[in-house]
Amino acid sequence: MLSRKALLQIVRPGNTVFRPIAVRGLATVTDNIYANAKPSNAQYNVAKRIPAALKLKTGQVFNGISFGAQTPVSGEAVFTTSLVGYPESMTDPSYRGQILVFTQPLIGNYGVPAHKKDRFGLLSSFESDGIQCEAIVVNDYATQYSHWTAVESLGEWCTRSNIPAISGVDTRAIVHLLRNQGSTLARVDVGDDAVSMSLDKAEFVDPNTRNLVAEVSTKEPVSYNPYGDINIAVVDCGVKHNILRSLTSRGAAITVLPWDFDFNSIAHRFDGLFISNGPGNPTTVSTTVQNLRTALTTFDKPIFGICMGNLLLGMAAGLGVRKLRFGNRGHNVPAVDQTTGSCVITSQNHGYALMDDAMPKGWVKYFVNANDGTNEGIRHASLPIKSVQFHPEAKGGPQDTEYLFDDFVAEIRAHKLKREGLIDGVSKSVGISQSTQL
Repeated sequence: MLSRKALLQIVRPGNTVFRPIAVRGLATVTDNIYANAKPSNAQYNVAKRIPAALKLKTGQVFNGISFGAQTPVSGEAVFTTSLVGYPESMTDPSYRGQILVFTQPLIGNYGVPAHKKDRFGLLSSFESDGIQCEAIVVNDYATQYSHWTAVESLGEWCTRSNIPAISGVDTRAIVHLLRNQGSTLARVDVGDDAVSMSLDKAEFVDPNTRNLVAEVSTKEPVSYNPYGDINIAVVDCGVKHNILRSLTSRGAAITVLPWDFDFNSIAHRFDGLFISNGPGNPTTVSTTVQNLRTALTTFDKPIFGICMGNLLLGMAAGLGVRKLRFGNRGHNVPAVDQTTGSCVITSQNHGYALMDDAMPKGWVKYFVNANDGTNEGIRHASLPIKSVQFHPEAKGGPQDTEYLFDDFVAEIRAHKLKREGLIDGVSKSVGISQSTQL
């Protein structure tokens, strides 16, 4: 094994001396790394060592250094075990109102990509138009980044978006606390005066008392891929761009509707109904639940829901919901298909779950979490209606369950052909997997 002195003398191509520097809480991979690495304006802000602190309502305080906006915020502290995909996680509307703690120690090393759109007009590298979480907390922040798609640093992006960011805290200790005592109200303070402020004077705002879905949902209907062969209504509770892309890329024309839009009044225009993911407490979204309750008795076409969509569909069917102790957020959560017995690895981001001890008549469990036994999906025993708690579109994360989109659009096409009298039954359509055939 090479000594530390020998390591410091390793020469990279082009006579660049590779000098590793280990600075806990302010990660600098090298002092002269690859040629395409960009210096960050945020690293100069960090160099000022502006103090910042994560304060939990339960009394714990974690001091660190700011590398984002100098704005105090309050929210619910949650953690994600995702190793990669911080741009996607931070722009996921499901994180609205939350202070996001990353268990991955080093964050920011590949920067932030440009806001480019694909052929459908959807952002390629982000899940919404901007950062949705209230703040981020990391152990080490990479002040230099290197990736061919990067245009700015994580710190620059946070600063420009007015999002506080803290580095140099013991995120492992934070996660242990959150696992033991549950997701906790917290706040982020920046600057000497704010950091030294007593917890007795600090304000802690519970985002779950707000209708966060209304905050992130579209305000008016928006259409994508209008020339698709099937038309899907998307109830926007905070839909991710990759969910929309997963539908349009399979040939569907989609109309994104506000969360409280009465889609039943125009149901005849659509071949299928989709209920999206979203943030917060599902009990605050009662209007959507009522609309879904009507749809379950009048809409005779395929219905599919994801994450918040699973909760709302379950509530419409008669199930209750409960808040999880610390939620499931990450890219490596196993779920078991109750139809086939197969286990899939899923991407998840939720703090509530359906109470499925007693299923309503005609409904069965679809998926169950292999770690904690919580509900991960429901489906109707005889109708083309189903939903899952996880994210089959991933972005980031595994693609084990991407086939659910294939099944959904195949069911829609089959039912459309059946209505037009071109086939005798749904199962004759091409592409419906045996694992989800009703």
